[in-house]
Amino acid sequence: MVDNIPECFILNRMVEHVSQTLDTIFHALGDATRRAMLGELAAGERTVGELAEPFAMSLAAASKHIKVLEKAGLVRRDVRGRTHHCSLEPVPLASADQWLGMYRRFWTDRLDTLEQLLRTEDVAPSPPKMPLRPRKGE
Repeated sequence: MVDNIPECFILNRMVEHVSQTLDTIFHALGDATRRAMLGELAAGERTVGELAEPFAMSLAAASKHIKVLEKAGLVRRDVRGRTHHCSLEPVPLASADQWLGMYRRFWTDRLDTLEQLLRTEDVAPSPPKMPLRPRKGE
């Protein structure tokens, strides 16, 4: 117990925070336009206008998408004069990748087991085939 706060309360708050953070990240990644914007930002800093251009959308619409990415911590926006410059913040992507890694290990283990089973079946001798009985009237 720290300062009379039960450890389970602290742990629960940590789990809730991580869960909310991941929810926000995956919500932001759930839209194809925002994923494409992140792809552009992976190549380097872009202005809001440059991010909007491939989608033929208004600056206001692009700004709404960028706000969702900012809320998730995936994008940082700097205002220089009247121009808004955006850059990728990769740390939240690492936490999403870490969460996905649990499932990646799960499926890798399952597929490895399946592969071993299939290889064992390929090596094992086939059971003898039973001759077909002729049908009535043949």
